[in-house]
Amino acid sequence: MRILYMGTPEFALPSLSLLLDHSYSIPAVVTVPDKAQGRGQKPGFSPVKKFAIERGLEVLQPESLKDTAFHHLVASLKPDLIVVVAFRILPPEVYNLAPRGAFNLHASLLPKYRGAAPINWAIINGEKETGVTSFFLRESVDTGSVILQARMKIGPDETAGELHDRLAAVGAEIVLQSVRLIERGGVRLHDQDETQASKAPKIFKDDCRVDWNKPSEAVHNFVRGLSPIPSAWTTHKGKVLKLYRTRLIQNVTTGEKSSPGTVAATEGDELTIQAGDGVISIVELQQEGRKRINAAEFLRGYDLHAGDLLQ
Repeated sequence: MRILYMGTPEFALPSLSLLLDHSYSIPAVVTVPDKAQGRGQKPGFSPVKKFAIERGLEVLQPESLKDTAFHHLVASLKPDLIVVVAFRILPPEVYNLAPRGAFNLHASLLPKYRGAAPINWAIINGEKETGVTSFFLRESVDTGSVILQARMKIGPDETAGELHDRLAAVGAEIVLQSVRLIERGGVRLHDQDETQASKAPKIFKDDCRVDWNKPSEAVHNFVRGLSPIPSAWTTHKGKVLKLYRTRLIQNVTTGEKSSPGTVAATEGDELTIQAGDGVISIVELQQEGRKRINAAEFLRGYDLHAGDLLQ
């Protein structure tokens, strides 16, 4: 079976690799156009493009998915099936070109967390479980009939980056199983329950500022849900501090409660901050313009004292 594969970030690599390992014919890979990167503004390839070149695959990078020239090119490749993992929104003119259809792998248990950032929002919202879903594409984003799902527990201190890697590996197996079912004609579809639908919109920098007024557990979930990227942040005397890892502190008595955001302690390797209902320990962070380090290293080189305010 000929599979046209579409994807962009690292999340899409395990699925593509597994399909190749199982000898599926992939006439081309579709990914985003190159983007200027770094100080020299040199063209930067997407992870999927880099991988495709290494494996000797043809790479297509349309500026517009609505371009009829691109539609003709896809048709000329005669794909039996289109597989989409972390790509752009496809128009019907594209996903209807394959006789076996087009399916997408999404990093949530649909219909929960439809949108661009399902991994981040699941952790931010304190979910204990998530997973991956393969589903056939339709015009409304992330609403198509479900092919397969796999569930996965979320660790209490697990970051979005760690969960991302686990979901990508499990997702690859779901992609392979979905392809095999479609190939054999053995798919048993089920519709998504619209009453359970929730959204996971794209996250921007301004959305990542820590609100110290929230309960400590909510702050902890917020930090790990944005780690390592786009990363939660706060400020101290106008300087941005990115937060990557925190630890909940249970049953701590701090005497008279300070204002949320107040530095409670800076002793040894312990950096604790007052949140809305208790204190939280910062484990890893990064000063603006510096490298990511642990709290002990940070406290040795940064002028921060108990009573200071983070905002």
